[in-house]
Amino acid sequence: MKNKILLAIADGLGDRPVECLGGKTPLEYAKKPTLDDLAANGSSGIMDLYKLGTPVGTDLGHMLLFGYDYTEYPGRGPIEAFGEGLELEAGDVAFRVNFATVDSELVVVDRRAGRIRKDTDKLALSLNGMQIEDVKVIFKEATEHRAVLILRGPGLSQDISDTDPKVEAVKYKEAKATTPTPEAEKTVRILNQFLLNAHKMLLQHPVNKEREAAGEKPANFILTRGAGIMPNLRKTADDLKIRAACVAAESTVLGAARLAGITPITDPRFTGNIDTDIALKAKTAVDALKENDFVVLHFKATDLMGHDNDPQGKVNAVETFDKMLGFVMEGLSAIEENVIVALGADHSTPCERREHSGDPVPVVISGKNIRKDGITTYDEMAAARGGLNRINANMFFNYLMDYLEATKKVGN
Repeated sequence: MKNKILLAIADGLGDRPVECLGGKTPLEYAKKPTLDDLAANGSSGIMDLYKLGTPVGTDLGHMLLFGYDYTEYPGRGPIEAFGEGLELEAGDVAFRVNFATVDSELVVVDRRAGRIRKDTDKLALSLNGMQIEDVKVIFKEATEHRAVLILRGPGLSQDISDTDPKVEAVKYKEAKATTPTPEAEKTVRILNQFLLNAHKMLLQHPVNKEREAAGEKPANFILTRGAGIMPNLRKTADDLKIRAACVAAESTVLGAARLAGITPITDPRFTGNIDTDIALKAKTAVDALKENDFVVLHFKATDLMGHDNDPQGKVNAVETFDKMLGFVMEGLSAIEENVIVALGADHSTPCERREHSGDPVPVVISGKNIRKDGITTYDEMAAARGGLNRINANMFFNYLMDYLEATKKVGN
């Protein structure tokens, strides 16, 4: 019997007990009949993306889920660039960027500029093509408040610090060289000048004038992190000789997919929030299964609610994710081959912490040819009692690939 696999990823799904939810996690508290049914028809476990107690970013988390090793991580910037369809040249330094709001003293008021979603293309266009010394600036908007920055020119380095303080009410961080080289010092000088130039331009931009007039936070600053130069990476899907696709909205996830040789599929109606078109997203994933062996379906809102310390919002996001999977299960009748449905996450984002943590995430592999372990609900603690036990992301990926008969036998 030929298998196909759908891997549904709820970004930042894992959490910790929340007092206002009666000491339950959002996943434990939520009504999620489809997710529970999937758990009841398969094997559950908990997964450390990298290793116990070590938080990972969305970028690395997805690379690990797509079969890469930690040592192959190129940095957030190149992944974001690939997600936006930007091809890097040798020597380019790429950054993951947030549009942000700062006050007159350059103190960060909002790291996401009120989660700006409209007209970021106009803001990006005003910064794209800037020249500083012999370095060209390439700047492109990404999902919502995110963007991609590329510095292109001779003698640059990725060995520089982030300028994003990752908290509000403090001044942005000037970039610093992390290695004592002329290339790093030059890159720091160029980047710090770009940030100040961008601030002056964004302060006067008509989009921000309109936002201020409407009582909204202006996107008047750029915060950078994840500097990286693109290495020559293998494509895991090509190595395994599988056809694969990824249905997502966020450029980070789409970029990690492209790196792995997984075809990115997106639509303007897919957003990085709870208002994403889940019916269309589910249909797109089911349609992709007709032409692919392995399809990833990504959902972002669970992570955002954790970052916002919004437990009830995260409950709502879990229930929306469950509803999306309900649409998927209805559509799978159109697939002739056996479809195994796997559930996972790229990291935990506890509401109390408002940031990624090293807590393991619950996983499930479900289908008629999957061993049943007696677990009947999908949540962090139920999964810990499941038959998959405790695994890491590479083990999870390899197990899925074995059901596609894509992994090689070891030994004779």
